[in-house]
Amino acid sequence: MTGFGIIGCGMISHFHAKAIAEIRGAKFVACCDQRVESANRLANEYGANAYSDLAEMLANPDVDVVTICTPSGLHMEPAVAAANAGKHVIVEKPLEVTLKRCDKIIDACKRNNVVCSTIFPSRFHRASQTLKAAVDAGKFGQLSLGDAYVKWFRTQEYYDSGAWRGTWALDGGGALMNQAIHSVDLLTWLMGPVDSITAHTATLAHQRIEVEDVAAAAIRFKNGALGVIEATTAAYPGMLKKIEIHGSEGSAVIEEEDIKTWQFAKMTAKDKKIVAEFENVTKSGGGAADPSAIGHEAHAHQFRDVLKAIKNGTKPAIDGEEGRRSVEIILAIYQAAKSGKKVTLPLKKDPVLKG
Repeated sequence: MTGFGIIGCGMISHFHAKAIAEIRGAKFVACCDQRVESANRLANEYGANAYSDLAEMLANPDVDVVTICTPSGLHMEPAVAAANAGKHVIVEKPLEVTLKRCDKIIDACKRNNVVCSTIFPSRFHRASQTLKAAVDAGKFGQLSLGDAYVKWFRTQEYYDSGAWRGTWALDGGGALMNQAIHSVDLLTWLMGPVDSITAHTATLAHQRIEVEDVAAAAIRFKNGALGVIEATTAAYPGMLKKIEIHGSEGSAVIEEEDIKTWQFAKMTAKDKKIVAEFENVTKSGGGAADPSAIGHEAHAHQFRDVLKAIKNGTKPAIDGEEGRRSVEIILAIYQAAKSGKKVTLPLKKDPVLKG
């Protein structure tokens, strides 16, 4: 039996607890939060032990894997502590809010020979897997365009609900870093590494936040293809996220877990069935208007992948470096928007974004 501990007992921790409960051979045994009432609430609901002291939880020999569910800019400290305690580490997106802090997590896990994984459950949707297989098989021919659209809606009350929301220090950014990072990860997973970026960001519909609620970036990938990333939390009533991949021999469009377009110059019998097979698959709001309107099934798939990596001594599908990549792209978008200049990757250092 593999014991899981959860650090940070806010909204997303419940999705982790539900995912763990569905995995054979896994058990949610402990949780920790500085707010004792939050830890007690989660522990009582799922039958775990509650802690308010992190060192005490990490000293529990029944905890083999920890998942980090603290605010984004507070991922590094508990992740490093867990790795130093010999626990395998799963971190909610983003891995952290700066490259320096991401690297400290990755280095601690390598130094202690524990698995590190960043949560990107959208990769485990069957539609995403089907699209990735088609790209890898060369079905699109020469890739020409890769676009990600995240037109979501968040109320002012959402940002006011926690002092960390909408801050550079703890949220790490706005619509891009908190919401659209799932699609940024999907896009670069499908299209390959990014070469350069130009961008604009703005804060148009929300008050008392430091970060953007709308962003638009133009991307050049290292394979020569171009693309667009659009993200907002100011598009009422909120739409499902969308990925579009185009090439000289085909086009595909995914809306959350549905495949809306699947057209190729050389269609096979399997291709003709795909649109029907992936129609109306999406069963939740995808987080478009309500951050809690997501499922936990893809989290469970990713946790199973991590357990397999632990058992076999291999890397998980989404390791620390994979998690770092989307953070770097988003930081480059912020730098391009602030400077008004094209930014080329890799970044040499973290950009100064506040002020």
